[in-house]
Amino acid sequence: MNGRLMSGHRTKVWTAIFVAAYATTGCGRTEASAGNDDPEKYVKVINVEVETVRPIEFSATIRITGEAEPETDVTVSAEEAGVLESFAAEKGARLVRGQIIARINDDVLSAQVEEARAGAEIAASRYERQGQLWEEEGIGSEIAYLQAKADAVSADARYRQLQARLNRTIIRSPVAGTFDADLVYAGEIVQPGTPVARVVDASRLRITGGVPERFAPRVSTGDEASITFDILPGILFKGQIVFVGTAVDRQSRTFPIEIALDNPDGAVKPYMIANVRVMMNRIENAIVVSREVLLRTEDGFQALVVENVDGIDVAIARELTLGASDENSVVVTQGLAAADRLVVRGQQLVDPGDRVRIVGESE
Repeated sequence: MNGRLMSGHRTKVWTAIFVAAYATTGCGRTEASAGNDDPEKYVKVINVEVETVRPIEFSATIRITGEAEPETDVTVSAEEAGVLESFAAEKGARLVRGQIIARINDDVLSAQVEEARAGAEIAASRYERQGQLWEEEGIGSEIAYLQAKADAVSADARYRQLQARLNRTIIRSPVAGTFDADLVYAGEIVQPGTPVARVVDASRLRITGGVPERFAPRVSTGDEASITFDILPGILFKGQIVFVGTAVDRQSRTFPIEIALDNPDGAVKPYMIANVRVMMNRIENAIVVSREVLLRTEDGFQALVVENVDGIDVAIARELTLGASDENSVVVTQGLAAADRLVVRGQQLVDPGDRVRIVGESE
């Protein structure tokens, strides 16, 4: 029994030694064969797409949301009390400055004006007669003469005052524009200050909006702006900044600007929401890259370019100095040059010095 156990134990030991020896011999052959292979087969090559750097004109822009406000939007109010008799213009009509919009009943005022006119004529006649008697014949007194003069002046003033009130019963448009709304009904009693009509001139608009305070040094009157409206797809409007606010809003941390916009055909309706791009400055022959190609480092930003080193394409890192920018692009002032092959896809997978294979290239 013990003999069989010892025999089995010796068999297992010899088997283990044999397997170990075989494995050692086999590994030696693998390393030798590997040493005979071409080492280039085991070098990592990463596929990338590149773009040839070309200088272009760059316009630095910022994007804001604005509102289209008409330069003229007037609420016309009554200046006299009375019953609004009628409107003299239809809604939607184009009005010239001074055109009659509506009339207030003037029966009472007309009678008062006639009475005041007659009184003024009588007072003027008395003053004239009293003056002749006093100056030519010495009849009467100076006090009577002066009293007649004061009465004439007072009567004339009352007449002119009532005449002015009578004129104000005719409500006129103070500006040229479109009769956009009647705010009362004919037959209603109005008081001085009662809104009667709204007149809007939308042929020239102002796009108002707020610009973040960090752009304050770079925005000024005369700068160009492009404007679009979501409900007018495919239409681009051009305008110029005509006003830049001096104070920053404490809540929004923006400062106001206004952009003049001609609107002769009325395509843009007042108070529509506008998408505004403000052109801050133009740079000729600028090296411009997409923000997506930038790689952030501890010291700033870099980008990868492909250079041919001894016949092999290699990724080379370039430290960049950045300049003006917009939402998607940035100007590179140092670090890139015309004709550089800039890696635009695959850069996140590449380390400087890696071999690369260009699988796509654009000019």
